[in-house]
Amino acid sequence: MTLEDDPAHLIDVDDLTRGDLSRVLDRAATLKAGEANPRFPEHTLGMVFEKPSTRTRVSFETGMTELGGHAIFLGEEDIQLGRGEPIRDTARTLSRYVDAVMARLFEHDQMEELASYADVPVVNGLTDRAHPCQTLADLLTIRETFGDFDVEVAWVGDGNNVAQSFAVGAALAGIDLTVATPEGYGLDDDVPDRAAAVGDAPTTTHDPVAAVEGADVVYTDVWVSMGEEDAREAKLPDFEGFQVNADLLSHAPEAVVMHCLPAHRGEEITDDVIESDRAVVFDQAENRLHAQKGLLVELLD
Repeated sequence: MTLEDDPAHLIDVDDLTRGDLSRVLDRAATLKAGEANPRFPEHTLGMVFEKPSTRTRVSFETGMTELGGHAIFLGEEDIQLGRGEPIRDTARTLSRYVDAVMARLFEHDQMEELASYADVPVVNGLTDRAHPCQTLADLLTIRETFGDFDVEVAWVGDGNNVAQSFAVGAALAGIDLTVATPEGYGLDDDVPDRAAAVGDAPTTTHDPVAAVEGADVVYTDVWVSMGEEDAREAKLPDFEGFQVNADLLSHAPEAVVMHCLPAHRGEEITDDVIESDRAVVFDQAENRLHAQKGLLVELLD
């Protein structure tokens, strides 16, 4: 699937070709610089939320407003999806009302079903397996910081949905990526193969120090994701040594630090690191807006 398809969907990063990715990021950079102002009056984005969010909701809603359109928040209690309506019925109904759908769901299979029955573009705002919009913002941030993608990135922590989309996105962009996770918390088995299909598979290790040595970027995310709170006490001891702190960063003295937020300060990252000049986490957060505007323009134009 590419952005030339009708309708085009973004369910995960490898729905994009390298050309698609370049166009989205170029468009995002142009919009951020204020050098273009495409307008989509009378266009509506339906935003379906099973999971709460700060950055996803505000960035998409603001983005549609800035593009001259309108966004509708649809929580579980606002639509029949929360009362047992099949995903396929919701998809076909929303397609009669809106110009695109962004959904933030628990199950990835439901996102795929939503896209398969929708007659308008569907954008994955997060599932248990993928977070492609975060990856677009991450890549935009790296390109802004370094000027290109000739960088070495170390992912340190859980091989979660953010890590999985980033691994594929890094391959698509040509980034050299090493993923360091505790045993049992690595990437899903299909992710290295998907990365290899569009670029280079990431190097994987269980040694965070080895991963960050020589890195230009050190990236982490929460160890306990939304919906996993009951597993916190059992899970945290497995991540000993994986915290992004001053000691770990001493092995990557020039690296900038990324985090997709929200952060559990004192767990996967320390307060002093996230508040330091090395952190670009709030640039990442801002770039959710610009990257998603670039994506929406490509989908709606």
